Amino acid sequence: MTAPDVEIAPCTAEELMAVVAARAVRDGQVVLVEGDGPGAVAAQLARRTHAPRTTVLDRSGAVDVRLDDGALTERSVLDAALTVVAPAEIDGWVQAGRVDVGFVTAVQIDRHANLNATVLGEYDEPTERLPGGGATAEAAAWCGEVVVLLPHRLRSFVEQVDFVTAVGHGTGPHDRALLGLRGRGPVRVVTDLGVLEPDPETVELVLTALHPGVDVEQVRAETGWDLQVAPEVVTTPAPTAEELAVVRSLRPPAPGTAGDGVAGSAV
Repeated sequence: MTAPDVEIAPCTAEELMAVVAARAVRDGQVVLVEGDGPGAVAAQLARRTHAPRTTVLDRSGAVDVRLDDGALTERSVLDAALTVVAPAEIDGWVQAGRVDVGFVTAVQIDRHANLNATVLGEYDEPTERLPGGGATAEAAAWCGEVVVLLPHRLRSFVEQVDFVTAVGHGTGPHDRALLGLRGRGPVRVVTDLGVLEPDPETVELVLTALHPGVDVEQVRAETGWDLQVAPEVVTTPAPTAEELAVVRSLRPPAPGTAGDGVAGSAV
């Protein structure tokens, strides 16, 4: 019989993304998040499970957010913080290299993990003007490493982003150094289909993991470039009951949605 703490539990695609991202956090790291999306859930999940010494910073100015009960909201983040500073102070810490991991998202990403959250179409005459990247550019430039969370759709995974809100790896392996960017940039892209990581030599994103029930062709069909696949693609371990319980305490599922999506071997 499977032990309760490793029991495979059904989950939604968004819950699985948060769990996979959380597993990338190592104990003692300083993690930057923004808002109440899957990245913020991932950071609190890591802190409440395998990485209890994680320090969570929110771009709003909340420092050392320790949310141990209740749902994750803008108000609860501020209430659970050790202190609150000006957002510009958080930006300063990022630029000084004091943040280990940044969780970010975007509307578009390309093969070199450059991110767009600014406009769709031409900048001067866009088809859609987007909300903007917030701290995405700073995080991508200066955090020790960046984890991108983004649903895997053809409209988002494009050959070339319409606008570079945040530099991932530019056009190749030397661009970050030439631009003077200190951090490693995006080291992992977590989607609702799998995980992509930059190739060590070309820094082009490569498929390295598939979520249960997903195959390579599904991922390629939702990618706007000729996606390369790692020699050995692993299957993402499903969330444990403990992980899923924490995620749902932070982000209570809407009625009728809990368990939709991934259930051990099906998405």
